Amino acid sequence: MAFIKTTEKESNYNHLEKMSTLELLQNINNEDKTVPLAVEKALPEIQKLVDQIVLKLKNNGRLFYIGAGTSGRLGIVDASECPPTFGVPHEMVIGLIAGGDIAIRKAVEFAEDSVNQGWYDLQNHDISKKDIVIGIAASGTTPYVIEALKKCNLNNIITGSISCNKNSPLSNTAKYPIEVVVGPEFVTGSSRMKAGTAQKLVLNMLTTSTMIKLGKVKGNKMVDMQLSNNKLVDRGIKMIMSELNIDRSLAKSLLEQNKNVRTAIIAFKNKKNEN
Repeated sequence: MAFIKTTEKESNYNHLEKMSTLELLQNINNEDKTVPLAVEKALPEIQKLVDQIVLKLKNNGRLFYIGAGTSGRLGIVDASECPPTFGVPHEMVIGLIAGGDIAIRKAVEFAEDSVNQGWYDLQNHDISKKDIVIGIAASGTTPYVIEALKKCNLNNIITGSISCNKNSPLSNTAKYPIEVVVGPEFVTGSSRMKAGTAQKLVLNMLTTSTMIKLGKVKGNKMVDMQLSNNKLVDRGIKMIMSELNIDRSLAKSLLEQNKNVRTAIIAFKNKKNEN
């Protein structure tokens, strides 16, 4: 199958500068509506990658995201949200971006074109075959990402990818590729739009499904979340109240003593059984 970069195709719309504000918003929204349907078509591939991630993390491995520009930033966002949401160590899910941390806020010229830096960045984290590495690139052509995955393959490290073109070089490199083909962007080539949304949806699926399968969710609640602000403390109290059918005062006391929703619930149940 030939590689066609649909992310760079001409927009379905023209003369954007002549549209009213409402027309712009409606047309952007119409394009955005197509993204979840494109993700749906990739669910079998997403499932395969989730199962691989779970296997690695169950055996003390780590999940790495590696990308450039918007794709790299999305990986870092997803990785950074795992510890507060699921109470896992910061080193369990790691996001890497071409150009280093400065590139999170400002574009670093030509960083994505390096054929060696991606692997160096992974080596700085003592990457090993216990880990799994997912390359993220809307176009599927980013050298920083592709060459890093090639090195991983040579070192028996499981690789996955998220891209938005069919049969891209990145997909052909990764052992578990995910392709979400969203078509042309509203602004031609602006892959931070539909492609970025698609990548974010897939990232949500990967880590959320993985953490559920690792036992980090009970029922539908984030029982291992970090209590890092008043909103989350209040949510934790309500979880304990609901789970144990107790009043707020007791639930608050349990949470203050145990510093964790799951631990508080277990402690209460154990004490009740003893009595």
